[in-house]
Amino acid sequence: MVVAAAAVLTASVVPAAAENASKDDAIAMVKQAVTLIKAEGGDKAYPTISDKAGPFVKGDLYVVVYQLDGKVLAHGSNAKFIGKDLIDAQDVDGKLYVKERVELAAKQPSFWQEYKFVNPVTKKVEPKEMYCEKLDNTAVCAGIYKL
Repeated sequence: MVVAAAAVLTASVVPAAAENASKDDAIAMVKQAVTLIKAEGGDKAYPTISDKAGPFVKGDLYVVVYQLDGKVLAHGSNAKFIGKDLIDAQDVDGKLYVKERVELAAKQPSFWQEYKFVNPVTKKVEPKEMYCEKLDNTAVCAGIYKL
């Protein structure tokens, strides 16, 4: 029931794949993911969040969930990352973006982070702004690409 509600909410606030997601879209999607995780627990919520055809993936906007040690718990764009420790992952400029993300999550309840990442729609490395909320020992995040 929560998944259905999340799907309806997500469909109403997230743009079609042809449009660029906004900061408000990213915030709304993260809040919906947090609500789902709180309602169903991670074991049930993470597969839904990681489902490319599910309510937490819309065009270039998708949710990721990291443990605060850098382990990926859910990833809406690339399931190969799930279960991997990405604490040492770097963007094209050498920025340790996962390390920075989990450090920020350990210090504050929500934040925006900038780095560069492959856009799943264009397949190009682009500047990205990621919104994250801390939930227990995790960071629940979704980001927008800045074209």
